[in-house]
Amino acid sequence: MKWFKKSGNVLIGAIIIISIWQLTTMLTDMPEALLPTPLMVAQGIISLIADGTFFEHLSVSMMRFLAGYLSAVVLAVLLGLFLGRMERLWAVIDPIVQVLRPVSPIAWSPFIVLWFGIGSAPAIVIIFIAAFFPVLLSTVSGVKKVDQTYLKLAQNLEIRQPQLMTKIIFPAAFPSIANGLHIGLGTAWIFLVSGEMVGSQSGLGYLIVDARNLLRLDLVLAGIIFIGICGLLLDKGIRLFERWIEKQWGVVPNDQK
Repeated sequence: MKWFKKSGNVLIGAIIIISIWQLTTMLTDMPEALLPTPLMVAQGIISLIADGTFFEHLSVSMMRFLAGYLSAVVLAVLLGLFLGRMERLWAVIDPIVQVLRPVSPIAWSPFIVLWFGIGSAPAIVIIFIAAFFPVLLSTVSGVKKVDQTYLKLAQNLEIRQPQLMTKIIFPAAFPSIANGLHIGLGTAWIFLVSGEMVGSQSGLGYLIVDARNLLRLDLVLAGIIFIGICGLLLDKGIRLFERWIEKQWGVVPNDQK
C-alpha cells in the first residue's frame, strides 16, 4: 500500500512537470529545435534504447563510476576510522582537508589529463576526488561521536583491536558513514557526467555533448533524463545496502523508530 502511494505521488509529479513543459512549448514562440516537446524527447529516449546507444554509454559510465566511487569509499572509510581515533593527527590533517574539499574536481582536470591521459582514467580520478572527501569527513565525524559508554564497556570487557574497531566503533559510526555514502554518491555521479564531458569519447556525459554538437536537443534532454533516473536508482541501491547492514546489526531504521 505504501509503495502504491509513493508511486502515485511520483506519477502525479511527473504529469505536472510534463504538463508545464508542454504548455511552455505551446505558449512560447521558441522553435522546437531549441525547446523540444515531451513527445520529441520520448521518441528520442525510445530511439536511444532501441538501437542500443543508451546501454552502450551506460555500461561505460557505470564502469567508471563504480571504479572511482568504490575505491574512494574503501580508502575514505579506512582512513576515517583511523583518523577519527587519532585526534592529534586529525587536528593536523583537518585544515588540509578543509582547504582541498571545496575545490571542484573539475579544477584538477588540467593536471589529471596530463598525468592520466585521455579515456576512462581521468573520469575515474574525478569521481574518486568527488566521493572521497564527503565519505572521509562523515566517517571521521561518526567515529568521534561514538558513545563513550560503548568504549568504556569495551575497555572493561578487554576488547582490543581489531575487534574494537569492527564490533564497536564501525557499527556505532555507520549511520554517519551511510550519510556520507549518500552525499558522496550524489557528488560523484554529478562529476561523472562533468568528467565525461571534458575528455572522454564515450559515456552518458559524452552522449549529451555529442547530441549538442549535432543540435539534437531532444537527445540532450533524453540524456539528462537518463542521468537523473540512473542517479536515483543508485541512491536507492545505497539505501538498500544501508538497510541490509542495519538488519545484520539489528539496528532500527530512523524512519521506523
